Amino acid sequence: MLSLMFVFFNGCQTYIAHSILPHEGIRPAQYDVWIERDVTMTTSDNVRLVANIYHPQGEQKTPTILVRIPYSDTFKNTLGTDAVGRFWATRGYTVVIQGTRGRYKSDGRFYPLVHERRDGIETLAWLAQQAWFNGKLGMWGGSAFGHTQWVLADQKDPGVNAFMIQIASSDFHGMFYPGGALSLESALFWAMRSRGAQDENPSLRALERGFNGFPLNQADDRAVGDIGFFNDWVSHAMRDAYWTEIDGHERARTLQAPVLLMAGWYDPFLPTQLKDFQIIRREAIEPVAQATQLIIGPWTHADAVRFPDGSTAGDYRPASLAPSIAWFDRHLMGKNPTMVNEAPVRIYVMGINRWRNEQEWPLARTRFTSYYLHSAGHANSASGDGRLTSSSPISSEPPDRFQYDPLHPVPSRGGAMLGPRAGMTFQNEIENRSDVLVYSTDTLEQAMEVTGPIRLVLHVATNAPHTDFTAKLVDVYPDKGAYNISNGILRRAYSGEQTTEIEIELWPTSRVFDKGHQLRLEISSSDFPRFDRNPNTGRPIPSETESRIADQSIYHGTETPSRLILPLIPVDEKN
Repeated sequence: MLSLMFVFFNGCQTYIAHSILPHEGIRPAQYDVWIERDVTMTTSDNVRLVANIYHPQGEQKTPTILVRIPYSDTFKNTLGTDAVGRFWATRGYTVVIQGTRGRYKSDGRFYPLVHERRDGIETLAWLAQQAWFNGKLGMWGGSAFGHTQWVLADQKDPGVNAFMIQIASSDFHGMFYPGGALSLESALFWAMRSRGAQDENPSLRALERGFNGFPLNQADDRAVGDIGFFNDWVSHAMRDAYWTEIDGHERARTLQAPVLLMAGWYDPFLPTQLKDFQIIRREAIEPVAQATQLIIGPWTHADAVRFPDGSTAGDYRPASLAPSIAWFDRHLMGKNPTMVNEAPVRIYVMGINRWRNEQEWPLARTRFTSYYLHSAGHANSASGDGRLTSSSPISSEPPDRFQYDPLHPVPSRGGAMLGPRAGMTFQNEIENRSDVLVYSTDTLEQAMEVTGPIRLVLHVATNAPHTDFTAKLVDVYPDKGAYNISNGILRRAYSGEQTTEIEIELWPTSRVFDKGHQLRLEISSSDFPRFDRNPNTGRPIPSETESRIADQSIYHGTETPSRLILPLIPVDEKN
């Protein structure tokens, strides 16, 4: 029986290693590995943090890679951490994989994000005392354990010499509240997954129970029961002291070590992660700014985007590890290996499905170009008369109008969110609704590349004291199939029904719209449950139990030139 269990364990370990580890372009393993399990350090408030430590056999002092994981102690997670620990240790690094407070084998009460700065600083001090530590430290991880890196970004003596942060930013408030609306599906998915002693993937049925009802602050109760940190996320919509404790102050600007940032085009952290990169390159100390790099791939949150033809560009998890050996070799061992992206920026251009190196973000050769909204006042649905052209209005045009009913919101189809429903999805059913305004270009006579930040300037009016406007950029294929590329939202108060100019920030992207395709813009007032519903009453949203229908108007004429501002890149360039 023991021999069968040993064979089973080794088989599982081999499978996990094959599925999550990269196998091409990685320098060969050199060392056998010995493992110290359940190594404990005690925090200043007497909480035991437990780690497994992976040592390269025969080395006395080595550079170290620290990973602080907020995951529960499961057989699958143990196999995964062992595979990653061995991956680096066989190449000369001591690897410390430590459970965060209340997770893996560590003691204490788990509450996402709030304990990581103090626990992380104390872990740095503990590492500095270890006999095997040579003074060089790297950190790796994404999402919540990307946050365990950001909280240490300003530390030195002891500090970190190189970070590798994926699908996470220094601004978790910005991820939760883009444009002022709650990222409801992301928040509830995360809360349900992490609420108990063991992580569990929430069912779609339970999620839907939570989404479908008022008030917002009881979505967790409707789904599975009360979750304290979900209540806190919902009740702190503004960037207040709660978020300051989590996000700190200007962590990108005060970064003390270079960071390799990995982002995804359909990841909810993308806009704030790109802002981190821009701030680092512009305002961090020069050695850090110059060495920091960025990779943006065809990924959702730790998964691959599935394109309309059913293909992907490869698994996310091997991709998240592939650059790590060269990155840490350069910054922790003083070697100068060839990096995948010797340029500061490497992006995956969707549509042509090709990786490309760049020198900056946004790209210096970007031509920000306005595409104007036009109609005869009947842009409702894809069968309406909405047009999107590069010609500005030359006369007045009747506005387009729709009603937004919070009890019948426009359903989300794909997008940038946590959970299995993220990504690129068929939109045609959505475009049949009368509360969705649709504006399309003519069929493209040549390919058009859109790479960079996207903005929508709208002239709007509403009879609601407080409401939302949403936007979605769509790629329409020759067979009329429509697929979401980018979206955004703006939540704010309004006074009276006068026309107001607003600006919606859509997700950045890199997409070539091929010849024979169309660009399309959808406008509405809900994208649910990607974002929570605005009840339109003007009263506090978390506790609101009533709603009202809002009459919404979009103006587009000579005096009100509503327009989509696209970052166009010349398509004839080969680099």
